[in-house]
Amino acid sequence: MSPNPTSVEAPVRYDVTLLGPEDFYLFNEGSHYRIYEKMGAHPAEANGVQGTIFSVWAPNAHHVSVIGSFNGWNPGSHMLRPLGSSGIWEGFIPGVGKGALYKFHVASTQLGYESDRADPVAILDEKPPLTASVVWDLHYDWNDAAFLEHRGGANSVHAPISIYEMHLGSWMRVAEEQNRPLTYREIAPKLADHLNRLGFTHVELLPIMEHPFYGSWGYQTTGYFAPTARFGTPQDLMYLIDYLHQHNISVILDWVPSHFPSDGHGLAFFDGTHLFEHSDARQGFHPDWKTHIFNYGRSEVRSFLLSSAMFWLDKYHVDGLRVDAVASMLYLDYSRKEGEWIPNRYGGRENLEAIDFLRRFNLEAYGEHPDIQTYAEESTSYPMVSRPTHLGGLGFGFKWDMGWMHDTLQYFSQDPIHRQYHHNKLTFRMLYSFHENFVLPLSHDEVVHGKGSLIGKMPGDDWQRFANLRLLYGYMFAQPGKKLLFMGCEFGQYREWSHDRSLDWNLLEFPRHRGLMAWVEQLNRLYSSQQAMHWFDNDPRGFEWVDCNDAPTSVVSLLRKGQSEEDCILVACNFTPVPRLGYRVGVPAGGYWKELLNSDAQEYGGSGVGNMGGTEALAESTHGRPFTLRLTLPPLAALFLKRA
Repeated sequence: MSPNPTSVEAPVRYDVTLLGPEDFYLFNEGSHYRIYEKMGAHPAEANGVQGTIFSVWAPNAHHVSVIGSFNGWNPGSHMLRPLGSSGIWEGFIPGVGKGALYKFHVASTQLGYESDRADPVAILDEKPPLTASVVWDLHYDWNDAAFLEHRGGANSVHAPISIYEMHLGSWMRVAEEQNRPLTYREIAPKLADHLNRLGFTHVELLPIMEHPFYGSWGYQTTGYFAPTARFGTPQDLMYLIDYLHQHNISVILDWVPSHFPSDGHGLAFFDGTHLFEHSDARQGFHPDWKTHIFNYGRSEVRSFLLSSAMFWLDKYHVDGLRVDAVASMLYLDYSRKEGEWIPNRYGGRENLEAIDFLRRFNLEAYGEHPDIQTYAEESTSYPMVSRPTHLGGLGFGFKWDMGWMHDTLQYFSQDPIHRQYHHNKLTFRMLYSFHENFVLPLSHDEVVHGKGSLIGKMPGDDWQRFANLRLLYGYMFAQPGKKLLFMGCEFGQYREWSHDRSLDWNLLEFPRHRGLMAWVEQLNRLYSSQQAMHWFDNDPRGFEWVDCNDAPTSVVSLLRKGQSEEDCILVACNFTPVPRLGYRVGVPAGGYWKELLNSDAQEYGGSGVGNMGGTEALAESTHGRPFTLRLTLPPLAALFLKRA
């Protein structure tokens, strides 16, 4: 019997899904921390046919379809089906595989609203300025098992944590190829060699999640699950992290759950309603950054953000997340005038939903990965940021000490003749230094927006500026707390940082810049090798002033201490260009005190004033201690001494 030429073949139905009732429940409850395993685009097989399952959350949509390179971007070709009352739309499209470009076409219940959106859970997007998502997979053969086995020790509060903060796109460029940034794979060996040579233990990458505006440095994120395609594929980023791990370097990623941009292909007004953000601009729009603020009170938004955090920890083996702009999350009146914000249910200014979200983030991150660390960039005196949630804290591992950074840079900007009148800028920190687990940050924020470079902030002639900068770094390493230094600061870059050009590596042709970098290397070596310099970084047992009151000569002296009574290092800093001869410093023990480091040594670009390698303690009482060192304090210099 011949077929009826007028009959129409019924479309093939593919009953395949990645999402089940438990996923809907957890997602809608705000407790689904791995939505990336079920939502977005996943290559799959249905009825013996290869294709891709697509799904997206758009609860207020009238209909949703997938448009892409495989259907001529036709919104009528491949419609998705709603999955119950979950707000999620899903469908299988045969023949679509890795590398296919796609977006979701969302038609809202709001009359006339239609929009083409990138996938919020895409694991790869097109290279900006293009905005489509890309069907991809995350297969990669990792070789960092040995590193991961021991990374808990490297991330411990007792460990030496010295962080090199960097922006991937401007660290090093290929001038011969139109100033092209290095790719993830190209940068791996160069970066690992640089960090190993200088003794940094960790590297922190400014946000590498996809962002449409390059000038935001990644802080205006659209792809919360996608590394930027500017430098390569997901596997290329995995290679970079894997390579760093194999060279014993821990990787911290900046993560931005505080706000997101208003680009038309992104999260804002996603399904014709304020889905990810608050509808009221007094809660949902940031006045400074002109960006949208996440609605942390919405369960699905919490699932989305917490899944993003877990994604980078799970799939990219990162060793820590640094949460940006925490203060803007904690306070409803952040950067707002009276009448421009809505109080919480108790009439206060605290964002209770954001506080709960941050606690949940830390609980889940440490619960799943107890050997990582989380870091808060929090600029206020909000209490217990780095204290456990069960004690009422936010649960972060560390907090940036922004107060130390502001006070110290303000002090160093003074002409040395006036520093005696600003002595409290050096000493005030010790009144609060153990209230949190602190990181001391000399970050990118201090070398942009007209602030100039660190070397440019230092007073005096060129010799004094370099001496001051070596002294600044010496004082930072002497202080309790983990360390962070932004790229380029290690060799004294003159120009303010720009995201559009490479660091000025050519400066290393000059002795003073090489000397400064050698000083940074030696500080890192001392910090890592001497337990007294790091074990009690966040514990008052590890610090003791010898004399913090000598404002007239602008000198401070202190002891850093380890677990053993015998293990202590004396640090003396002279903040003036006047050498101090025979300067008396009290010490707890007699014998010979060896000069471990001297920032005025000629190898670092100094004048070579010092103590001939060390000095013998005298049986005389000074500063309430039984023994005395009579030291030569070099000009604008830091000394580190230890009893031999």
